[in-house]
Amino acid sequence: MPQAKPSSTLVNWLGYFAITLLLVLPLSVLTVRAGAWQQGLLLFAPSCLGSLLLLALAGLLLLIPKYADMRKGIGMRMLAALPGSVLLVSLMAGRGDYPPIHDITTDTEDPPRFVTAEERRGEGSNPLDIKADAIAAQREAYPDLQTLMTDKSIDDAFDHALAVAAAQGWEVIHQDRNAGIIEAVDTTAVMAFKDDVVIRLRTNADGTLVDIRSVSRVGVSDLGANAARIRAFQQAF
Repeated sequence: MPQAKPSSTLVNWLGYFAITLLLVLPLSVLTVRAGAWQQGLLLFAPSCLGSLLLLALAGLLLLIPKYADMRKGIGMRMLAALPGSVLLVSLMAGRGDYPPIHDITTDTEDPPRFVTAEERRGEGSNPLDIKADAIAAQREAYPDLQTLMTDKSIDDAFDHALAVAAAQGWEVIHQDRNAGIIEAVDTTAVMAFKDDVVIRLRTNADGTLVDIRSVSRVGVSDLGANAARIRAFQQAF
């Protein structure tokens, strides 16, 4: 039986690797969703990076004359590398210049305090104590995040905050009208990361002050997710 040409062997192996990396992607997502987020990300990152490298290598092969008659085969095999490559490029493009923080609040002087979140966060979760350097980084990165002032009564504001939280898809897990505290959990769509949110309502002479704090359970940088969550809540309020 004649052996495959070296060129076709290389192309075939590129296809095998691309399919393998494609299969690793859903496995990594399922691993994260199962709670083993560190192991899942260790699968996810090399899968996406490997897919992008394979796509780049395939692009180089297409420029080499001796592979000219195999361009269609290379292209077909590299379809398996597209999902991981697109995911990596989109993540890098959306990363922006975000600080390495994951605990964001509208009141950096007196952040709202969680009542029940600690018991749900589990071992290995980020602590709920905000460090001074994180506060400084937030003030520099997100100066627009400020206390929301409304002329609603505190009861009306409390009911409206509950409605907005539900509309955002958050799971409200604690509410104390007398204390003006609402706690919720927001679960991300793909990886099912859970972030904790606390809303605090207080009155002053002009109406009701609404502060919000959003904290990622895992990871160092939230890539702007918590700030975006707070903005979305305030815009919907």
